[in-house]
Amino acid sequence: MPPWVSLVPPRCAHVPLPQEMPPSGGLLCGATGLALLLAATATRSWVQRRAPGGTASLGLWHVCLGGQCHPHPGTPALWEATRVLLLLSLLAAVAGLALGISILLGGARRLRARMAGATLLLAGLLALMGLAVYTAGTLSLLGPAQPAWRFSWSYILGWVSVILTTSAGLFHLCAAAKDPSPESSEVEGT
Repeated sequence: MPPWVSLVPPRCAHVPLPQEMPPSGGLLCGATGLALLLAATATRSWVQRRAPGGTASLGLWHVCLGGQCHPHPGTPALWEATRVLLLLSLLAAVAGLALGISILLGGARRLRARMAGATLLLAGLLALMGLAVYTAGTLSLLGPAQPAWRFSWSYILGWVSVILTTSAGLFHLCAAAKDPSPESSEVEGT
């Protein structure tokens, strides 16, 4: 008998499938993505300029010059669109996370996982569109001063939140596809 044959573990006759599909991966990604999206939307460091005389930063809601922050005097339409898209993304992420948590309560797990997945994917898509609009709008608004400005940590948090909320949506959809519970048990009364 070859020596590698003894290294192969014996085949299990019956491995029970889990009765509940734990949504932990989707919940962890969803909660982290929501927190980062909230932080990115609320903070003031989307683009920064460092100069010998001080720093300046632009956020979605404020302009900061030398440590003094003020609301935008006139907000370009592209930044308004970014605000709306990110706020809608926040709402969708909260709804998706709430649906993901409701999976733990039992009953209609597969349906809830699908709805949570779709809602979190929508949140990721809305945030992606908002960040794309912001990127294109900011680069065109800065014009010749563009080389002095750099995208900063709030902007990066936004992109990380897109990855996490989209991943959370995919995790929930995969969990729904692998749920061993019969489809007919999801609807009460049938």
